[in-house]
Amino acid sequence: MTVPTILVIDDDVQVCETIASLLARLRYACETAHSLEQGLAILETAPVDVVFLDVRLPDGNGIDALPRIRQAPSHPEVIILTGEGDPDGAELAIQGGVWDYLVKPTPIKQTTLTLARALQYRAEKLSKGGGGTVALDLDGVVGISPSMRQCFDLVANAATTEANVLVTGETGTGKELLARTIHRNSPRRNGPFVVVDCAALTESLVESTLFGHKRGAFTGAQQDRDGLVKLADGGTLFLDEVGEMPLAIQRAFLRILQERSFRPVGGTQEIRSDFRLISATNRDLDAMVERGEFRKDLLFRLNTVHVELPPLRTRPEDLKPLAIFHMNRLAEQYGVPAKGFATDFFQQLAQYDWPGNVLERSFVISGLEGVLYAMHLPQDVRIKITRASLARSPQTADHEEASVKLHDVTEGTSVPLPPLKSFKRLMEKRYLELLIAQTEGSLQEMLDISGLSRSHFYALLKKNNMTL
Repeated sequence: MTVPTILVIDDDVQVCETIASLLARLRYACETAHSLEQGLAILETAPVDVVFLDVRLPDGNGIDALPRIRQAPSHPEVIILTGEGDPDGAELAIQGGVWDYLVKPTPIKQTTLTLARALQYRAEKLSKGGGGTVALDLDGVVGISPSMRQCFDLVANAATTEANVLVTGETGTGKELLARTIHRNSPRRNGPFVVVDCAALTESLVESTLFGHKRGAFTGAQQDRDGLVKLADGGTLFLDEVGEMPLAIQRAFLRILQERSFRPVGGTQEIRSDFRLISATNRDLDAMVERGEFRKDLLFRLNTVHVELPPLRTRPEDLKPLAIFHMNRLAEQYGVPAKGFATDFFQQLAQYDWPGNVLERSFVISGLEGVLYAMHLPQDVRIKITRASLARSPQTADHEEASVKLHDVTEGTSVPLPPLKSFKRLMEKRYLELLIAQTEGSLQEMLDISGLSRSHFYALLKKNNMTL
């Protein structure tokens, strides 16, 4: 039986020695590293089963390095072991696929139990051939950021099963494209992919559209017609904007998911359909359930596997490759040479939230010119970007007023002091506003100046309801 190998990445020598002593008693092999660079070097050359990972390390943030660690040749499980418990950091770590998030000092019993469970899970995964990366057909899907790699991991897992999948994300994040990718990588790839636009369904026609009808079932029913559910037999049924499905039809659809059978309008016999269900929405279905606008039992059925697509503004690494991909495709479509990009084009594009076909409009506006500049962005987009930039500017009246209040407090002027927690939040938000203004939104400059990791920076933005 192979002895498991555990890697401890922590700059605290005492922590490394303590865990190494524990692992020796458990008869496990142990490697230690006091920096990310050392840890990643070990992962590239030695098989590792589990990594104990600190968050704050001399040469970087452990959570930021999660994708590289999990993509190492041995694809180890990761247990975060940190001295600073941070709810936002824990959320990012779990989203990054860690096994557990432990805060020092952690009782030996808990550490041992967590490690045992992680090793058991890994052994079962390896025995089923799940130890490596699944090769995916990602035609048309572009993303190199950690958040997109996590989505790809979920897609790989979902594609090999028959489980229902719920894809959520803002408008324009590519939910249908991801749904087609799951279908294309599944055993049903040779079957149909049938799209149901729930936003276009009307209560008067929804049953006929979904379930089909028999001749004479209603005025205009000249012949039998299969519904979309039947057309998806042997393939995938994709419910686009499922949050728009009328409440009246949700109960009937729930029965279809349970029984995989239905009765056409005007029919007397049940018809079966063997389909795999993928749904998508840009709405908060949990909130809709609370308001009584969506059935809780239906959401439970839809949400076996949940893939949340992050908006592009939170993954700037994907901006350039995505733009290049789409521009090359447009050049091929129009039969013209590929175009280049000026730096200001990406700088402006990074400040836009990407609804609509901005790239195609820019491509058309540029005409025969070989390089795309910010000037080629649609005028309404440039206006929106400028307005947003001015709204963030520290020269606005609101910011001036906030500065006066902060100055009064810090200079000891006789104004009522706010609670410490509120004051800290106000100062933190003000710092972020000044940081964004000073760097003109340059992510790398902001990280260099603030000393924050990428994940911590985005967590602070989210906490203060701010966006770039």
